[in-house]
Amino acid sequence: MMRKVNVAIVGATGAVGTQMIKLLENSSLPLGTVKFLASKRSAGKQLSFKGDTQTIEELVPDSFEGIDLALFSAGGGISATFAPEAVKRGAIVVDNTSHFRMDPEVPLVVPEVNPEALREHKGIIANPNCSTIQMMVALEPIRQAFGLNRVLVSTYQAVSGAGNQAMEELKQQTRDYLDEKPVAEWQADILPCGGDKKHYPLAFNALPQIDVFADGGYTYEEWKMINETKKIMEDDTIKVSATCVRIPVMSGHSESVYIETERAATVAEIQALMEKAAGVVLEDDPSQQIYPQALNSVGKNETFVGRIRKDPDEEKGVHMWVVSDNLLKGAAWNSLQIAETMYEMDLLN
Repeated sequence: MMRKVNVAIVGATGAVGTQMIKLLENSSLPLGTVKFLASKRSAGKQLSFKGDTQTIEELVPDSFEGIDLALFSAGGGISATFAPEAVKRGAIVVDNTSHFRMDPEVPLVVPEVNPEALREHKGIIANPNCSTIQMMVALEPIRQAFGLNRVLVSTYQAVSGAGNQAMEELKQQTRDYLDEKPVAEWQADILPCGGDKKHYPLAFNALPQIDVFADGGYTYEEWKMINETKKIMEDDTIKVSATCVRIPVMSGHSESVYIETERAATVAEIQALMEKAAGVVLEDDPSQQIYPQALNSVGKNETFVGRIRKDPDEEKGVHMWVVSDNLLKGAAWNSLQIAETMYEMDLLN
């Protein structure tokens, strides 16, 4: 008889936590006890799970007594404080924040790319950045077949990646625009980054800043893509650079990705790889205007790849367009997929 897995979701009321709950309802994990944890402010609220009503509990260290698996998505500070408490009580933590990602002791995992890294865990597994995850799913099959020297990526990221309040702010700004209110009167308190000094409207705009600025004029989001790519692929020699942009799309991150491979590959060869790749859907027929779109990715777990074309001036250069639902494959689904993969590998003990 299958041993049941007791699960806690931390940050159950957030944009990602809400998706985790939906996915858990249909998960292949044999569920035992399921707890939904959030701040004191949200404790006592009720939500539906598998047809039953469940009450959200306040997150405290003892919340993890008897828990086998804790899925965290409540901010880096919460993970820093409570993930070690969960591990201390015997739980395995899958953390969706950036807090543990670059810790050499913590595996950073995309199940289609590096599942074997899960065997190295010491209680905590990190979920990569949303924009990194979808790029890794698309690039790893190419790297395996043709090698990979360079990655240049520009992202077009949805507002849901900044949370529920940012989504509401974008909706209000859109109403203001349609009501012909002057831009100076629009409310902008969150984007491009809640922690920075100035805030700008996103409606009918594009903001080339996600997170605060760091070394070299790159934002932390851009450095995440650079460093996480090298860690996941276990190759510090790959040249990676990123420009991350927030656009007025609700859900679904899009990326323009340019790569240089070690051995030249044709478009047909790369398309064939994408057709076979786990977690990838190829949408690539320019003659019929078929290519991935953010709107079509919403609610789907896969990563969509199209616009594959050779660079006209670089024999080993290839361009592609990569799209995925940032709340699902970029966050909640990758977290749950890690848990399901660990169960299949008999690592959830």
